[in-house]
Amino acid sequence: MTSLSHPAQRRAIIDTCLAMNGAGINQGSSGNLSVRVEGGFLITPSSLPYDETAPEDIVEMGFDGTYVGRRRPSSEWRFHRDILKARPDVDVVLHTHSTFATALAVHGRGIPSFHYMVALAGGDSIRCAPYATFGSQELSDHAVAALEGRLACLLANHGMIVLGKTPKGALALAVEVETLARQYLHAHLLGEPVILPPEEIARVAEKMRRMKYGLPPDEGAALEDTARPREA
Repeated sequence: MTSLSHPAQRRAIIDTCLAMNGAGINQGSSGNLSVRVEGGFLITPSSLPYDETAPEDIVEMGFDGTYVGRRRPSSEWRFHRDILKARPDVDVVLHTHSTFATALAVHGRGIPSFHYMVALAGGDSIRCAPYATFGSQELSDHAVAALEGRLACLLANHGMIVLGKTPKGALALAVEVETLARQYLHAHLLGEPVILPPEEIARVAEKMRRMKYGLPPDEGAALEDTARPREA
């Protein structure tokens, strides 16, 4: 019997999809996940509940659209393929039908920089891609465009897409985007929220980058505002 290719990645895909549903940002067999591997990518199968998915059910695809596996790939395989081809900086594509992000998306609304955490998605907004039928090349083209320079987007009348380097990282970003969508909708109960300017989001993004990689604060930071080790 031939050993299964990429066993760790297959298990990570299943575990992440189960966690995605467990976190309440997806339901049933909706949503999908792909992970880049040598020569192509692994992707969740079509119409199979995640709690019934085994590692051998995960489908291996090439960028030419061919696949190997006992099941058909997700109906959304086109935007997974096209995003991974267009974005060599990411290795994971995660799609969910989360409630609050979808509530915004059915109005064709993205998420502006009403909160500084929008910077986690790679820019000063989370765009909403125009509507197109699920699984279509048109939807894929819209998604690739909406994700230019970004790590997340909404899909009109559909859901959201997030990108990452690992399944765990993509899931964390999806939870954050859903949280921002919920906050943005609640903020509208009091009127139009204040929007932070692009330069502030750029400042926040740089500060987050330095924190992520353990870099010292920028040279402009005041010494009294900078935490530093206490001398023995």
